[in-house]
Amino acid sequence: MLEEKFDHVVNQINVSKLEVEKVIVGQKDLINALYMGLLTGGHLLLEGLPGLAKTLSVSTVAQTLSVDFKRIQFTPDLLPSDLIGTMIYNPSDGNFQTKKGPIFTNLLLADEINRAPAKVQSALLEAMAEKQVTIGDSTHTLEKPFLVLATQNPVEQEGTYSLPEAQLDRFMFKVLVDYPNKDEELQILKNFGVSNQAEISAALTKEEVLAAQKMVEKVKVDESLQNYIVNLVWATRNPEDFGLDHLSSFLRIGGSPRATLSLVKASRAYAFLNGRDYVTAEDVKVIVPLVLRHRLILSFEAQAEGVDSESIIKEIVGAVNL
Repeated sequence: MLEEKFDHVVNQINVSKLEVEKVIVGQKDLINALYMGLLTGGHLLLEGLPGLAKTLSVSTVAQTLSVDFKRIQFTPDLLPSDLIGTMIYNPSDGNFQTKKGPIFTNLLLADEINRAPAKVQSALLEAMAEKQVTIGDSTHTLEKPFLVLATQNPVEQEGTYSLPEAQLDRFMFKVLVDYPNKDEELQILKNFGVSNQAEISAALTKEEVLAAQKMVEKVKVDESLQNYIVNLVWATRNPEDFGLDHLSSFLRIGGSPRATLSLVKASRAYAFLNGRDYVTAEDVKVIVPLVLRHRLILSFEAQAEGVDSESIIKEIVGAVNL
């Protein structure tokens, strides 16, 4: 039986989701992923064509939380100092003072992250991995919770840059945002032009978010499931160990140990959102594509034959047994 406090936080998250649904039609997988990221402190990469409510979803979720939220638009002329801050010389006393950038927040929306060059994208690496920022000779710890929610257009779009592998690995999830279905698009049309946009109320405080993160860490993961998760990631590096010899030539780089840890964290969050204090194998299977799709670096042979990471993940899940 769930503890009373556990139950209360789950209910508050559901209330928060209902507030989001006042504005966002559909996109339930995206909204669930946003809350899983929030519960684990895991960063999210949202990929989809323009106009699919990626930015609106993130900003709406932020409105339901009593936390600091900042947005920065990534452009080709953006500099690292525009993101993390810089040292400014004060002529009156001859000293340098730190001017902090927008990265000093709880929720950072990095909008269209792949429109900025690699030097700007890499400015996020320290913050995402170590929750700290170095400006000049000083290192500043970021306030908890800290979460980067990045949107990107598909890399085939003009004027985009591929993210470095090191940064991709720091995102817990890559969420593919697709078009709404016909009924959802009709509802969007009906909502369009309403004079007063729905008022969003904050349903979770910063303290409740931090408390929820601690609860998620206590969600039980059986040892057999831990072995299952390790095998899933191991299969991306050594597919021949699981009878998937034909995948060896398609996979150049498999999932890192960070992928293994992300699978455990995300599975706990998924179970928590479903009102359980234990993880099941089905929880893991639901999470696997979100965690692995951006971490698999495919060979030229795979690209030539039209093999993508989604099909590889599906094969691996089918081949690895609990």
